[in-house]
Amino acid sequence: MIIYGTALLATCHLLGIILGDLLGLAVGVKTNVGGVGIAMLLLICARHYMEPRGLLPKLSEAGVTFWAAMYIPVVVAMAAQQNVVAALRGGHVALLAALCTVVICACIIAVINRMEPESDVDPFANHANLPESLRL
Repeated sequence: MIIYGTALLATCHLLGIILGDLLGLAVGVKTNVGGVGIAMLLLICARHYMEPRGLLPKLSEAGVTFWAAMYIPVVVAMAAQQNVVAALRGGHVALLAALCTVVICACIIAVINRMEPESDVDPFANHANLPESLRL
């Protein structure tokens, strides 16, 4: 049921557009701010929630995978519609959005790195299990 994967994407897209519009209103611009990005994050979260619980069959996952592969062309097409000059004239809003993005990404990367379990095994300590061509 590939159509269910597409329906999941459509639901995430609609929620992303709504949240992007609300975010635009919150920062004082009359446009969608990050709707496609929010939609893709919702899709990733939904997929990670549904897969372990068996709620996303393989055929539905094929629909999600197809549209996830289309993410970059969609973002490029949406970016082509944006008025970059007007955004840069706004100055403070663009600068604030960029700064917040960098800080949030840095925090998320730090959290992800701390979530990875510590390993007592040093993979570089012993060359014995490396092929002869890779040994130093």
